[in-house]
Amino acid sequence: MKQELSYRDSVHRMGRVWILSALAMMIAVPVAICIYYSAWPPAGGILKGFLSVAPIFWTVGAIEVFTYVPMLGTGGSYVGFVTGNLANLKVPCALNSMDRAGVEPGTEEGEVISTLAISTSSIVTTLIIALGVVLLSQIEPILESPVLQPAFENILPALFGALGVVFVSKDWKIAIVPLVVMVTLFLLVPSLAGAVGLLVPVGALIAIGVARILYKKNLL
Repeated sequence: MKQELSYRDSVHRMGRVWILSALAMMIAVPVAICIYYSAWPPAGGILKGFLSVAPIFWTVGAIEVFTYVPMLGTGGSYVGFVTGNLANLKVPCALNSMDRAGVEPGTEEGEVISTLAISTSSIVTTLIIALGVVLLSQIEPILESPVLQPAFENILPALFGALGVVFVSKDWKIAIVPLVVMVTLFLLVPSLAGAVGLLVPVGALIAIGVARILYKKNLL
């Protein structure tokens, strides 16, 4: 027990340090640019932009914490939230890795696999982005090819579709209600396709609620 608490205490301590460091760096870049060029945006413009995006990002951020932390574990959550791109990349990588390793989210083994998967994903992503920047002029015609545009527009559905087959096949009763709700919602309001970051955690919360109801009724 002491070893577990010591490990988690150290993870929380380092996680807080890295999150605060990342936040400081994100703020420092625009501040440094403003100082260097002696060009500061008006306070009214900053406030207007802040109020237009903050409610959405704060809502998504709060929902993601409650949704993803139980899946990713302590270490995986800190690495994932610092490096970002959770719904598109980090969560699918962690869930797929845990499934392939035969471990469950929320266990010590699952936390180790999740942390390794998300860390590896972050390193690979950084290397690919760096390579893309270096070779941008060479690969730009390929990336802008009309033939590839449909593929880029369907990356997220492909990721979650592949994962969905695996997890839905395990407990298909849990998936029925979230699937019906989300399909109906997108059919009635197609413009919500741009709010995937908000609706993925919402769908997860619906699935958790359904699972709890089914469990209480001894249907799982």
